[in-house]
Amino acid sequence: MTTPGADLWRLDGARTRSISAENPTGAPGAGARATDGTGAHAARLLGSGWKVSPSIALADGETATLADVSGPGVFRHFWLTTERTALCALTLRMYWDDEPMPAIDLPLGNFFCNGWGELALLSSEMVVVAPAGGLNSYWPMPFRHRARITLENRCGQTVPVYYQATYTEEDLPDSIGYLHTRWSRTPRLGTPAVHTILDTVSGRGRYVGTYLAIRPGAPGWWGEGEVKFYLDGDTAHPTICGTGTEDYFGGAWNFDLDGTYRTYSTSYLGLHQVLPPTEIYRPDQRFGMYRWHVRDPICFDRDLRVTVQALGWQDAGAYLPLTDAAIATTAWWYQS
Repeated sequence: MTTPGADLWRLDGARTRSISAENPTGAPGAGARATDGTGAHAARLLGSGWKVSPSIALADGETATLADVSGPGVFRHFWLTTERTALCALTLRMYWDDEPMPAIDLPLGNFFCNGWGELALLSSEMVVVAPAGGLNSYWPMPFRHRARITLENRCGQTVPVYYQATYTEEDLPDSIGYLHTRWSRTPRLGTPAVHTILDTVSGRGRYVGTYLAIRPGAPGWWGEGEVKFYLDGDTAHPTICGTGTEDYFGGAWNFDLDGTYRTYSTSYLGLHQVLPPTEIYRPDQRFGMYRWHVRDPICFDRDLRVTVQALGWQDAGAYLPLTDAAIATTAWWYQS
């Protein structure tokens, strides 16, 4: 995977296509041709070409195919917006090269670092969530023969879905990796207080991102737990071991500045959500944070497993396993 934004100056024959409700196939010259759609009434005095089909209405229980295109190519930008309260009840799936199982299969909100059902804005290199619910992904997603993106609705009502998936038709090198995600949720950790972010995957790849949503379930500081990467045959002990949860996400000292959690959102890491934002060290507070391993990918040759400990701090000066913690994570990685 190349650095985002690299080689913008290259004129190498790639062609840009974009799929939306206004051009469902992405075909050349096929945009804004609709004569009916969700904007037809508003455009009734204007005629063809005037925002007749800007979105789709996705009924409860239905799955919409947002994109189904032939390769080779690379998705460069994926934007979507919908009913904000439904982010956890819509399932996003992406299939590469006619594989029967999706490489990406998770609640829509968790792909965009919004796992708590309350909108959290963030501004990063790979994911941007903009007012008032614009979901943007800049993860490069290559495919050789075919790519398919679907969205399933299980929220109990019909929701509007506006979307645009932009890709380039281009030749690909032999060494490409396909983007995968793994969503994992543990409602109550129990003993041991360890959550598996990514169970063992086999093959060669690069781990490139983590989103963590946690409710600690106990008062006091909750982020002493280490994030561990078990590489290429590691068993009891990992090759890469961090020094604490807030440290892994680029923060320090409990995220506490003058008795207040301070949120931040940067290009590659952030603590972008604290609920409620006015409290500190409460057991039922909820947090969302992300880290993109774009400048520092975790490369593996044979296999990879990733875990995080849920570990708090006792007033007596001892660690406290957070057995009542609730954790949900999303892992991003490229794999051959």
